[in-house]
Amino acid sequence: MQLQFAMDTLTTESALELAAAAAPHVDILELGTPLIKSAGLSAITAVKQAHPDKIVFADLKTMDAGELEADIAFAAGADLVTVLGAAGDSTIAGAVKAAEKHGKGVVVDLIGVHDKATRAQQAIALGAAFVEMHAGLDEQAEEGFTFSTLLDHGIASGVPFSVAGGVSVGTIASVQDAGAQIAVAGSAIYSAPDVGAAAEALRAAIRTA
Repeated sequence: MQLQFAMDTLTTESALELAAAAAPHVDILELGTPLIKSAGLSAITAVKQAHPDKIVFADLKTMDAGELEADIAFAAGADLVTVLGAAGDSTIAGAVKAAEKHGKGVVVDLIGVHDKATRAQQAIALGAAFVEMHAGLDEQAEEGFTFSTLLDHGIASGVPFSVAGGVSVGTIASVQDAGAQIAVAGSAIYSAPDVGAAAEALRAAIRTA
């Protein structure tokens, strides 16, 4: 299972600092949506240039103009981009078309989608590389939210998936047990006093056999 670091910061400088600290221990560097909205596409380019050996994930959360938005992010250096599962099939298909042109990939983010398992299967059929079982910060703060529900959706989908929203040293083993290809950690790393040590601890908690 791979480890993805979601950098939910607001400046390119901060993202580069976080990436430098965590990079030795993670496989995928994610530029969070607030970062891309704040700093622009140049942040993608900066992170990719600084870490050409890492997969760079641009969390665009595209809802429309799938081909156009994916194309400009891939041109800026992204290896993976997100389209929302709530978007229309044509939006996902458009982003996939751009991905095929660049030799890159599309991830369908299922945040806010009620029937995640069904939509996950549809997304893969449309050409997505994998789907993200995602609970956002707002959902995690809601009464009744349970991390295990995300894992159940992933298992039920039967397709390649990642898990984002509540991944920590204490939960990452359950993510691996659920069969996820990727565990996405954000605040568990960037809010830690020592970013590098936090990333290293998460990596150590992933079984290699």
